[in-house]
Amino acid sequence: MIIVSNTSPINYLILIDHINLLPELFKQIIIPQEVYSELSNASAPSSVQTWIATSPGWLKIQPVNQPSDAILELLDPGERAAILLAHELNADLLLLDEMKARRTATDRGLAITGVLGILDQAATMNLIDLPAAVQNLQNTSFWASDSLFQKLLDKHSS
Repeated sequence: MIIVSNTSPINYLILIDHINLLPELFKQIIIPQEVYSELSNASAPSSVQTWIATSPGWLKIQPVNQPSDAILELLDPGERAAILLAHELNADLLLLDEMKARRTATDRGLAITGVLGILDQAATMNLIDLPAAVQNLQNTSFWASDSLFQKLLDKHSS
């Protein structure tokens, strides 16, 4: 399986101490150089900077060889590069959270999931304590509607 990630899913999984879910669920994650740059940027949380500085073997950094276009230029550099790389590699899945980027990716035929989808899959496999993970995520700058968080919790509360 070819999995490409944007900055956000990696950033938030590090912040809630669940970055280990990525290799458990997907074996290998590929990121473009722009995502690496965003994760190592001085404005990124220190725990994220520390993690990316000694990134694990399951994380692969790959350059994008496709040119951008006018629609992608409306997105941030990491989102744009992740969509281009996913398209270029014919990725099975693109990890992406931002709504405008998600719409653009699905319009281009890419399968997507984000942090909540990753937590959903991990909870289905009994890899995490979902209520604790959701609470930790809500304590970060991650934004999703309360109803979306509740829907995810309800799905796994039976």
